[in-house]
Amino acid sequence: MTAVLSGCFNIDEPITPESEGIWNSFFVYPLSFLITYIAEDIFTHNFGMAIVIVTILLRTLILPLNIKQLKSTQAMQMIQPELQEIREKYSSKDAETQQKLQQETMSLFQRHGVNPLAGCLPIFAQMPILIAFYHAISRTEEISDYGFLWFQLGDPSPILAIITSATTFAQQKIMMSGSSAGDNPQMKVMLYVLPVMIGVFAFFFPSALALYWVVGNFFMIAQTLLIRKPMMREFEKNNGGSKK
Repeated sequence: MTAVLSGCFNIDEPITPESEGIWNSFFVYPLSFLITYIAEDIFTHNFGMAIVIVTILLRTLILPLNIKQLKSTQAMQMIQPELQEIREKYSSKDAETQQKLQQETMSLFQRHGVNPLAGCLPIFAQMPILIAFYHAISRTEEISDYGFLWFQLGDPSPILAIITSATTFAQQKIMMSGSSAGDNPQMKVMLYVLPVMIGVFAFFFPSALALYWVVGNFFMIAQTLLIRKPMMREFEKNNGGSKK
């Protein structure tokens, strides 16, 4: 569904007012128009600043979804010790033990007010918006003709690719710090693999896309630092003053 919505089959076609289809008309072109308007009418053809501004506007727009996702992720991380104890207690694979495991797990979720699916739904809800912005940057021809800071928006920038990878790592690290997620081998792998993957993509993609990713990373880092501590205090207060 996401692949269809993203209009991946016309990624190389320039976006214009004449572009047809619901995806182009109601998602991609409005964002392309907004970037162009801000760049030409407010910042005197500074498309780099326009991308920064629109990225912040979009991240602010989907902030409630991100907060919901962050709360769900943090809550799941904080009950991991109890969840692991339950799994060890009911480690047998027979049907009766597995049924007890499910019952104990659901009881744990209900006791702490945790919905394991709540962290996924916000991601799916915001994906069309983020993919549309990706298309708007990629398919707005004017963007590639301008420079910003030390790089051309239409050309890859190795330095910006490194910054993209570093900020992605910082975001992942901050998200994992102070929780049991840091002890999860799979999460540790993602901590290093994801920044490398994003950095490789940024090395070959136009710098305009890397700029969008870097600004989004800084926004997410600030969001996590400002929201997580009050959220953890509230969680501990509602659950007996303990992370467990």
